[in-house]
Amino acid sequence: MSEVNSGERVGGWTRFVTARPRLALLAALVITALAVFAGSGVADRMGSGGWTAPGAESTYATKALEREFPASQPNLLLLVHSGSASVDDPAVAAEAARLTERLAAEEGITGVGSYWQGKSPALRSEDGHEALVAARVEGEEKAAGEILDRIAPAYRGEHGPVEVSVGGPVAVQHDMQTIIEEDLLRAELIALPVTLVLLVMVFGSAVAALLPLGVGIVAILGTNAVLRGITEFTDVSVFAQNLTTALGLGLAIDYALFIVRRFREELNAGADTRAAIGTTLRTAGRTVLFSALTVAVSLAAMLVFPQYFLRSFAYAGIAVVLLAAAAALILLPAALMLLGPRVNSLDLRRLPRRRRRATAAAAASTAPATASGRGTPPGRDTGQGARWGRFAALVMRRAPVFAVLTTVGLVLLGLPFLGVKFGTADHRQLPATAESRVVQEHIRHGFPGNPGGGLEVLAEGPATPAQYEDFRARVAALDGVRRVDGPLTAENVAYYEVLPDGESVGQDAQHLVRELRAVPAPFDTSVTGTAAALVDSQDAIADRLPWAVGIIVVVTLLLVFLLTGSVLIPLQAVVLNALSLTAMFGAVVWVFQDGHLSGLLAFTSTGDIETTLPVLMFCVAFGLSMDYGVFLLSRIKEEYDRTGEHEHAVTFGLRHTGGLITAAAVILAVVMVAIGTSRVTNTKMLGLGIALAVLMDAMVVRSLLVPAVMKVMGRATWWAPAPLRAFHRRFGLSEGESAPAVSPRSRPAEGIPGGAPGDVPGGASEEIPGEGGGQGRDRIRAGA
Repeated sequence: MSEVNSGERVGGWTRFVTARPRLALLAALVITALAVFAGSGVADRMGSGGWTAPGAESTYATKALEREFPASQPNLLLLVHSGSASVDDPAVAAEAARLTERLAAEEGITGVGSYWQGKSPALRSEDGHEALVAARVEGEEKAAGEILDRIAPAYRGEHGPVEVSVGGPVAVQHDMQTIIEEDLLRAELIALPVTLVLLVMVFGSAVAALLPLGVGIVAILGTNAVLRGITEFTDVSVFAQNLTTALGLGLAIDYALFIVRRFREELNAGADTRAAIGTTLRTAGRTVLFSALTVAVSLAAMLVFPQYFLRSFAYAGIAVVLLAAAAALILLPAALMLLGPRVNSLDLRRLPRRRRRATAAAAASTAPATASGRGTPPGRDTGQGARWGRFAALVMRRAPVFAVLTTVGLVLLGLPFLGVKFGTADHRQLPATAESRVVQEHIRHGFPGNPGGGLEVLAEGPATPAQYEDFRARVAALDGVRRVDGPLTAENVAYYEVLPDGESVGQDAQHLVRELRAVPAPFDTSVTGTAAALVDSQDAIADRLPWAVGIIVVVTLLLVFLLTGSVLIPLQAVVLNALSLTAMFGAVVWVFQDGHLSGLLAFTSTGDIETTLPVLMFCVAFGLSMDYGVFLLSRIKEEYDRTGEHEHAVTFGLRHTGGLITAAAVILAVVMVAIGTSRVTNTKMLGLGIALAVLMDAMVVRSLLVPAVMKVMGRATWWAPAPLRAFHRRFGLSEGESAPAVSPRSRPAEGIPGGAPGDVPGGASEEIPGEGGGQGRDRIRAGA
């Protein structure tokens, strides 16, 4: 290619990112090193809660009770086991009293009480060998966790005639945070080498395979630094680090795969390095930008929810998506500028590919000559691209059948979600061996009334003893109330503890919360407790969910319209993306709620799904599905603009992206499965569920449903009213370079429907080193 031609093909952005490639990479190395320093210790500043709505009635009541009656809200429990003796044995009672006094003297501990002080039956196990010391650890999650770290070792273990275990909500949260950190490190150690092996299999070249990993590492480390900064201003959930790792690797690999593959195509077609980068950025680069925007919008929708658990994933997701895209569009071109053709170095599949070529050449030399005088038909290749082209042609020949069967199958897979039951995360999220879970299980099954599992009613305002007693009688008369304790009074404030029948967070308990809030009283009342927090969380999500879905749908429709210029394709993209998530939601209920495969996957089914998890999984999986959808649609649109031939464009798009999307999905699924090896159930559910959604989207929706639906819709797929067409001509973008569509009549005969499956204009076929056979490459842009 001439220098003049190269210069014409190089735009301003290309000149910017390739002008000083060594300097750019050095700057990136320095910034990454600073990010490592800035992001160090970020997990220690994160919380493990965030499921409750901060402005809810239950949150207000909890804080008020902590202030007025700290003993009513114990979050630290010492389980005292007396061995073969009774907890009422004098030696046991004396040692327990010493432990209680010692705990009460600790800094940061308030509201200390024990069974031995008041002989409350609720604090003594039914077999008489265990009893509780309860206390309140002051401060928010971070401060409380630090206090627990300081005092727990002094109380855990044997003390004379008793053995003490540490539990309670603060211990559960602390164990959960610690285990997540450990599991995340293990997931990274699993995912990185497996991902590298898969990338080598995709690219063939070890050098090319290292580039996506580099982009991913930059995105992950940069996001940790961003999250560290955010923790200075607001709470961030430790669970968000799992999303940082998964999306950092997954999206960086997606974007780098797309860019490196296109760059290698251009080099293989004869372009020099700078021109190849320029074309890559104008084509694949635009697609990466659109993809990043769609994923970021899906994740940003979680900002509308008040729970910081969900908002944390928006912080982490937006940061990692934008950093992955920036690294792919700035650092990756700089690296490619330095590497040039050496991007294909260390080709580990050179020998097997040479053998395949020799076999193909021998077969071609002995095959009967075709009308064109060659051993193989024009435009046909035997590589992966041709196989995807033939597959697309097969799907479109039976498009109505594939469309109906695939849709029905996906709907059937999603049917279990109709029986979903929402609950709240508790100690059963932890592995069975975690100390805090062991304590909570002992309390749950061995103590009467499940201490700490009741509802609290806060009464504020002046009242007489008779009024307090009248309110207590009204509460006790409600269906589902086992016992009412209290009131405990202070100046113009009181509280009652209401013990419900059955599970503390079951449907009956949630119904009781609403009844309690409706009981008339001569003072202001507020209800809190685990069931009340769950009810408030569900209400907050139900209130904000239409806004979140609306944001995702509207922005997705706009972005896909700007990409395609069609009114129907954006609608199709939203509907098909939603269908791709049905298997994930069905599996979540069937496996994690109903408990199927619980033994194999090593978790305890609680009979419900944590309320915020489906929202999180929808936003993440929808964004990733759009990621693959943009890759496919951009290539289809590019070819349709060039040829004006609808069916050929669909075949072409699947042929040139099917293998790429599948490889990217498999790699991302590996990362998510590594996250899914976590010992915390919610993290396991998140990782395995999204892995399933990604694979279903890439291998079923993109491969079967999209081409089938586009075939059924025909050329109407590209319809838009005149005003919107004008709008798109002015503001729209696409992967391909601007060019007038070629009339179908002027297309080469070998590219029309009915020709050889996978045929492309000009009789040339694609070869990417390490990615498939054939010689030459399709010229897919006007003027290329």
